[in-house]
Amino acid sequence: MSSRISTRVRRHLDDQIEAVRPLAEIARPERGWINAIRRGLGVTEAQLAGRMGVTQPTLHRLERSEANGTIRLDSLRRAAEALDCEVVYALIPRHSLETTVNERARELARAELARVAQSMALEAQDVTVSEEAVEERSREILARGALWRSP
Repeated sequence: MSSRISTRVRRHLDDQIEAVRPLAEIARPERGWINAIRRGLGVTEAQLAGRMGVTQPTLHRLERSEANGTIRLDSLRRAAEALDCEVVYALIPRHSLETTVNERARELARAELARVAQSMALEAQDVTVSEEAVEERSREILARGALWRSP
């Protein structure tokens, strides 16, 4: 994928992520969403279990696994369907994808330039790594698309 297309795709995805970013702020209820929604609707464990076609102990384990963060996504979807809910699933990066990619390119550029400076120092040639050099090298790394190899 060309660098220009990657940037466009990344920016479009960043826009979509920004629209759902507030969801990352919502804390899961202590007993989980299934339990909270079920109780909010006034549905008993037995009633929800019946709607899902499982036993009450199975539903109880399902609610507990959600509260523990170990529920399977397909099980969560089945419970949501029985509660007339939608499962919203997203990975929300801590920073924009554009920022992450640019920072990664700078990190790689600094590492490469530091190795060159060290090598030059061993040959008694003093080299100072400037921020301009880091920016230039980052642009080259971005253009090559070699961001996720080890520095």
